[in-house]
Amino acid sequence: MAQHFTLHEIVASLGGQVDLGQPEQAKSLKISRLASLKQAKPGMISFFNDTKYTQLLQETQASVVILRPEHRALTGLPCILTDNPYAYFAKLSALMNPPRQYINHVHPSAVIGFDTHLPSERTIDAMTSIGDRVKLGHGVRIGAGCVIEDDVTIGPNTVLEPRVVIKHGTIIGSHCHLFSGCIIGNDGFGYAEEQGQWVKIPQVGRVVIGNHVDIGANTTVDRGALDDTVIEDGVKLDNLIQVAHNVRIGAHTVIAGCVGIAGSAEIGAHCKIGGAAMILGHLQIVDGVTISPGSMIMRSIQQAGTYTALMPFQKHEDWLRTAANIRHLEQYQLRLKQLEQALSNIQKYSED
Repeated sequence: MAQHFTLHEIVASLGGQVDLGQPEQAKSLKISRLASLKQAKPGMISFFNDTKYTQLLQETQASVVILRPEHRALTGLPCILTDNPYAYFAKLSALMNPPRQYINHVHPSAVIGFDTHLPSERTIDAMTSIGDRVKLGHGVRIGAGCVIEDDVTIGPNTVLEPRVVIKHGTIIGSHCHLFSGCIIGNDGFGYAEEQGQWVKIPQVGRVVIGNHVDIGANTTVDRGALDDTVIEDGVKLDNLIQVAHNVRIGAHTVIAGCVGIAGSAEIGAHCKIGGAAMILGHLQIVDGVTISPGSMIMRSIQQAGTYTALMPFQKHEDWLRTAANIRHLEQYQLRLKQLEQALSNIQKYSED
């Protein structure tokens, strides 16, 4: 059943300031749902974070809007005033949509290995397999069908959604959230060539994950070849990301879906990497870098800022012509140098 909150209850929990505006009936408002400005209906709350959406703000049917104090004059609706409407909206969403309540139990179908001691508070759902010498922190939640191999450590209050696989020796910190289908600690892609054949290199490093890390569905984080693959505190990884062996990702970096990070790349703290970006191996990216979606990063980035490496889309025929021109750029450059030299010779002779 849907929960209802008054504005004063919301502010008492999350902070901010209530501004009811003119309508007297606003004092008794109760909010049951969050929605976008465009889709909101009476009884719902939305947020406004950018003046380019001013028309949507003025047309919205929401009963309440979260916005900055300087934007208060843009609407006569009741408001919650805060310096960061987007973050406030996220916190309100968590308040109004509380997470699943876990049962403190071990399902009878779960398999628990040798010398693995379970904390007093834990949830281990059906068909879970936990190996030998595993260490689970207080309040760990493990969904149905998960596989946790030998010698894994998982910190307090970490949640594994159904069908997560944690390979041997992995270390995961506290308050992490691993979504369904992600695989942590699989072998990295390491082979040595010998006489035309490939010899597999044993991957003997680990994956070490810090605290408050989220890892999206079907994302893979490979174990190190020798050294560890490291994901520091507060990192947020979206779905379908490939993190190769020996990669290091700095604290509080966020990475969108379908990104590929090749082996031994080092990404700094507080970076933002857009969807479908590719980062080549053995590169270093400093703190505070933003990489645009779809970019191919082929060399190290030594200065904070926003970087983009992609061509705008065109009609297919136009793109083929553009690609052909790019392939001939070296020839065009040579011809330009020859023309410049010829022009210089003409000028020299005319001066003589």
